[in-house]
Amino acid sequence: MRRSQFSIFILLSLGTFALTTHAQDYTQWSLPEDARARLGKGRTTGTMAYSPDGNLLVVASTIGIWIYDTDTDAALDLITESFNVSAVAFSPDGNTLATGSWDDNTVQLRNLRTGQHKAIFTGDIDHTEGIAFSPDGNTLATEDDLTVQLWDVGTGQRKTTLAGHTGAVTSVAFSPDGTILASGDDDKTVWLWDVATGLPKATLTGHTESVTSVAFSPEGTTLATGSWDKTAQLWYVGTGRSKAILKGHTSPVISVAFSPDGDTLASASWDNTVRLWDPETGQHKTTLAGQGDYLRSVVFSPDGNTLASGSSDNTVWLRDTATWKPRSILREYTDGITSIAFSPDGTMLATGGGWPNNRVRLWDMNTGQRKAIFGGHPDGVSSIAFSPDSRTLAIVGYDSTGGDSRYNRIRLWDPDTGQLKTTLLGHTDSILSVAFSPDGKTLATGGGRQGNNVGSWEQDKKVRLWDPDTGQLKAIITGLTDSVRSLVFSPDGNILATGSRDRNFQLWNVHTQQLIATLRGDRNPVNSVAFSPDGKTLAVGSGHGNWGTEGLVQLWDVATRELIATLTGDGNPVNSVAFSPNGRTLATGHGDWKTESIVQLWDVRTKELIATFTGHTDAVNSVAFSPDGYMLASGSDDGTVLLWNLLPPTDTPSQPTIYDVNQDGIVNLIDLATVGEMFGQAGEGLLGDINNDGFVNIFDLVAVSAHLDDIATPAAPVARRGHHVIPIGARITPDAVQKWIAVAHIADDGSYIFRRGIANLDALLAMMGPAETALLPNYPNPFNPETWIPYHLAHAADVTFTIYDTAGVIIRQFDLGYQPAGHYTDRANAMYWDGRNDSGESVASGVYFYNLSTGGYSETRKMLILK
Repeated sequence: MRRSQFSIFILLSLGTFALTTHAQDYTQWSLPEDARARLGKGRTTGTMAYSPDGNLLVVASTIGIWIYDTDTDAALDLITESFNVSAVAFSPDGNTLATGSWDDNTVQLRNLRTGQHKAIFTGDIDHTEGIAFSPDGNTLATEDDLTVQLWDVGTGQRKTTLAGHTGAVTSVAFSPDGTILASGDDDKTVWLWDVATGLPKATLTGHTESVTSVAFSPEGTTLATGSWDKTAQLWYVGTGRSKAILKGHTSPVISVAFSPDGDTLASASWDNTVRLWDPETGQHKTTLAGQGDYLRSVVFSPDGNTLASGSSDNTVWLRDTATWKPRSILREYTDGITSIAFSPDGTMLATGGGWPNNRVRLWDMNTGQRKAIFGGHPDGVSSIAFSPDSRTLAIVGYDSTGGDSRYNRIRLWDPDTGQLKTTLLGHTDSILSVAFSPDGKTLATGGGRQGNNVGSWEQDKKVRLWDPDTGQLKAIITGLTDSVRSLVFSPDGNILATGSRDRNFQLWNVHTQQLIATLRGDRNPVNSVAFSPDGKTLAVGSGHGNWGTEGLVQLWDVATRELIATLTGDGNPVNSVAFSPNGRTLATGHGDWKTESIVQLWDVRTKELIATFTGHTDAVNSVAFSPDGYMLASGSDDGTVLLWNLLPPTDTPSQPTIYDVNQDGIVNLIDLATVGEMFGQAGEGLLGDINNDGFVNIFDLVAVSAHLDDIATPAAPVARRGHHVIPIGARITPDAVQKWIAVAHIADDGSYIFRRGIANLDALLAMMGPAETALLPNYPNPFNPETWIPYHLAHAADVTFTIYDTAGVIIRQFDLGYQPAGHYTDRANAMYWDGRNDSGESVASGVYFYNLSTGGYSETRKMLILK
């Protein structure tokens, strides 16, 4: 049996080697059964809270609650019992966390010290958006449509119901002395309640749209409110009169918060800004901008030194209140995943996101770390595909711009360097699907419109065939009657299958662009089509929850055009289908906003369901097998990708392998350390001389690295001269791995073994972590026209590179943003410079300087361009 290469980054603690793992290896936390890793932290839901002592920050997401250490900003834990968390609150003593969920309409109390549930409140709780503890911690307030419920925290029993609102309650807050409860609603009003009697004290009117947020000042005399009317307001609590109307936002104000000293009020708005106000005078102090998309929440730390703001771009910014500049950004939250694809060489996984993130993230499958982000599609990414040689990544998106073809673009990227290779123009509406031909010489793209409503302009409804090397349009396939939601080439490259929203799927001759056949499946829109590896079977997935139709998978005989079988699972829409590399298993992704989100595996021969994976909290939009077939990836609207563990075929027996140096049945770090210990020695029959050329050198070391985690049948012992077991005391050090990587780059012949071997060495180095931040010599040097600049980060930081000429004039500056600690040494993650200035012009030959700045660190080195 052979484990997937991804387990390298999961299981790099073998033998006697004590490796330093990433403190934030959140990919392994709270996984569902059969999952081996999770990429992404889900979508943020717009709510967060500090613990009373300020040591913890909790951020709610679609998959649960993330808990952060505020000293290091490192994630500490993930609580997944509650999904789509809409409200969070700490008890005053900090021991209890209350969470409200859209998913199950409950409010749960959890003891953070023991991790155990204390109580679950159900009944009269619907889509909770606001919860609050009383200052003594004995009462919890929750909102339920037109009422506010007060609960006894000790017994879990309801104490009273506050009724009177004529609009849905959106926000609740206790006064500092606990005698008054404020609640805002969709009917533009704020109610003040006497907590002891449960009777209303006052009704505050003045907003002209729904009230979104309420907050008391620290001394309790002022109430702040935010509203859809684009204003925040200040009120006198004692009289209920308006104190000030705070104008300036250009979109709804979603959240308001007082600083602990009461001197500042922060208001967060969908205009992408936080505005700071003087609560006494109502005067505007300053505006904080820079965070992308709609801001949904804002909160001060208890010591007043940090202001946290959450955005629909799925970031949380932590600002230093002394300077109001961000000191840290919590990332890896993403919007819904629309498309995923493994690189054919198995080293990368690309995941495409919908609006508002609109980005593709590229993950290194050896380390589990993100290696690049690609943008450029304003309305979200619809489909992604790797070229057969893994050297090009094609991305298309929902760029609906009124028929302006300048914006409906196909972007081709170099996944190794992160550079844009070319942009293809021609579609007149959204591009919903993309696929490379098996020989990589043709790229197919399908046009149309996402969703059910057709705009005022004509849908594209065409398939375009491109030469990906030249960017030239080769042909246009017409005759389709609706949006092309999915397309795929047959394994021999002669047939192109397309699936459309009008329930049809069609087969086309790639060479003549002529229609071979139009087949009509069931009454559902076709969401996904896939050929079996032998090209004999076409799988078609269909369904649409809004149409009330049952999702189905159909298997068709490509030669006879006859239906072979219909696979019916749970009835949920089938959004994606994929065959395993050996063709024996079909994976299907299911669900929408109102149905269960699952992944299913089918036996293609027997047509029987063999497994169902659960764990996603929203629709599964895309599924893909790893090239070795031992892992399945599923991308979901919950903003995560789950990697599922699949057993290898039982009829593939393990074999002894030369890369298992100590012949213990697995290629692991012990084997790598053995080769490292013998590195540089010459002679006959040496342990570690993999290619048996009489030298233990970089070729042997890279070969073993490329096969890390292979499992083999232990062979009979083989007598070797010199060493017969791993040398006592042999260790892998960061310096040694760094030297191996440097030598491997020099010897790199571009082969798969070298690419794989270097990638695994990079993964190993990243796991060990650098002791100090350092700027390393660029390579190649001298260079023409491009170079890579490696560096080490001992701690996570915002990274900036600046290129200067000898006169000190800035030639080019690269703001890489917030980077985690690690070794950035390989061409896949080192800083890349194409030898051009900010204007895109190639610079002249000569000496240049490059500077690395991380805030607390700065270093400059020299490099040379020779032309």
